[in-house]
Amino acid sequence: MIDRGNQPEPASSTMFDYDAELRRYHRWLSEALDVAPSDHVLDIGCGTGQLTRDSAKLAHQGSALGVDISPVMLGHARRLTATEEIPNVRFEQADAQVYPFPPEHFTRAASRFGTMFFADPVAAFTNIGRALQPGSRLVQLVWQDSAEQEWVGAIHQALTGNATPAASTGAFSLGDPARVDDILTAAGFKDITSTDLREPIYYGTDPDAGVDAVRVLHMTTDLLSRLDADETQRALDRLRATMAEHHTADGVWFDSRAWLVTAYR
Repeated sequence: MIDRGNQPEPASSTMFDYDAELRRYHRWLSEALDVAPSDHVLDIGCGTGQLTRDSAKLAHQGSALGVDISPVMLGHARRLTATEEIPNVRFEQADAQVYPFPPEHFTRAASRFGTMFFADPVAAFTNIGRALQPGSRLVQLVWQDSAEQEWVGAIHQALTGNATPAASTGAFSLGDPARVDDILTAAGFKDITSTDLREPIYYGTDPDAGVDAVRVLHMTTDLLSRLDADETQRALDRLRATMAEHHTADGVWFDSRAWLVTAYR
């Protein structure tokens, strides 16, 4: 899985650039994962495979497997891998909640905003845990509560005129560290820590690019689907104005907060 709170519509020909959006968070996850040359890494909700490829390069005596439910993103991941000529990485279209991973094979597991949509999170993390060797590390990034996300409130305000963010489910279902602790403990993990991170997320080089980027997000298409043509145009005009308000010399940025969650099998 990938960050389905920002999920593009399956039929869309445009693929959202999560790697650009989450560039400030990627380094935190990579540092916490701390891949060694002999590691075998599982990347859950790998998207286009940035973390998977980076891990494979570090684990040059080991391997990296990326799993995601999106065939479009996995196709892009495989093309990038072929271009970079990385021999020890592969990708599978799979739901990590039920996929039959080889037992006790991996020494590291990671997810960049890809674990919040499991129908049964205890079952999902139990399945992931079975794939890890005892003592192995799980590192994941998850969004904090939706009320902590400037991007949620700003986009919602622009499209609806109401600043009330979405309920803390879906993309924000793991925003409560106590709940995450309970889930991971029930799934067989220990030494669980949640570190508060605050980083801006990127939505393009300029306001027009920002509008184009967020138009393919599920939250945007869902809100726009409720409007008629005139209302849609007014909403998009407000959205562009919002992007302009957040436009800097380095592009369009919105504040966000996440938890960096670390646990051991």
